[in-house]
Amino acid sequence: MNRSGYRPDKPATIKDVAKALNISISTVSRALRNKPDVNQETRQSVLRMVEELEYQPNQIALSLITQKTHTIGVIIPNLDYFFSMAVRGIDDMALETGYTVMICQSNESYARELVNTQRLMKGHVDGLIVSNSSDSINTEQYQRLLSKNFPIVFFDRVSSELDATSVVLDNISGATQAVTHLIEQGCRRIAYLAGPANLSISQQRMIGYKHTLEKYGLAIDESLIVFSEFDREFAYRSTLALIDSPNRPDAIFGVSDRLIVGAQLAIKERGLRIPEDIALVGFNDEPVVSLLTPPISSVAQSAFEMGRMAAKLLVEQLNSEHILPSQTIMLKPTLIKRASSIRKP
Repeated sequence: MNRSGYRPDKPATIKDVAKALNISISTVSRALRNKPDVNQETRQSVLRMVEELEYQPNQIALSLITQKTHTIGVIIPNLDYFFSMAVRGIDDMALETGYTVMICQSNESYARELVNTQRLMKGHVDGLIVSNSSDSINTEQYQRLLSKNFPIVFFDRVSSELDATSVVLDNISGATQAVTHLIEQGCRRIAYLAGPANLSISQQRMIGYKHTLEKYGLAIDESLIVFSEFDREFAYRSTLALIDSPNRPDAIFGVSDRLIVGAQLAIKERGLRIPEDIALVGFNDEPVVSLLTPPISSVAQSAFEMGRMAAKLLVEQLNSEHILPSQTIMLKPTLIKRASSIRKP
């Protein structure tokens, strides 16, 4: 038995905390829920005693009182490098702010994304962080939730149809940096492996690609633009078709590193040189691209920071006594230049 009278052979209760401090159980409860009517000195005393007695609040009972589970639902297309790093950022912020994260993968399927949303809602998550699947065909499920002021933050892949808080990359700037660099290296027929046509990131990087060609007086050749899933094998076959065309490209810009790796395999199979015959620039700057031969240039973005920021914005919504207006945070990318695109003078 310690100085508070608590017996260590039994789990501490909220009553033990209250008795040790000679305050009411309701005061302890309000202090643990960070209620404004509890002064800071009392709250700190409660927290110190909770630590001393190793008291673990009954989360089920607490959720019945507060109508909150302190759980965040996360829906992502897959757990590739980018999204796994984003989840790390989300989890990092959640840990700091006292939330638990539940992660679901849509595997690029709208139907699965819909099921995941429904399951997380049945699990009574306090809010959602979402990056849409590549075949998301409508936003009705999110429209309904947002209309009820349910907290949702979207990141990376977002829909322009939704008035919701989001964290995105300046994709136009990233594509502009990539294509400008290729033009400065002397490339004139630049192909674009664009990814799914309906995705916001594909569309925005397309804008940067086309605007940069126009800026430098280069014609936009639609035959050099290839839409596809995020599939390396598809990128490999598409690149073979581009190489075997009558007027092959002298550079390829990819919407993701996964596609540009497929392109590199096709170029090597045809016995062409990188970057002398065809230069390459990808997007995401995944660790693997720096290990290839030659190392591949790529537009870098901080997936960790994007995930962390998304979680921060969601927690702000969850802890606010008022409905916060939607906002968009745009992060800046940086082109990392490597041997796959740097041609000798």
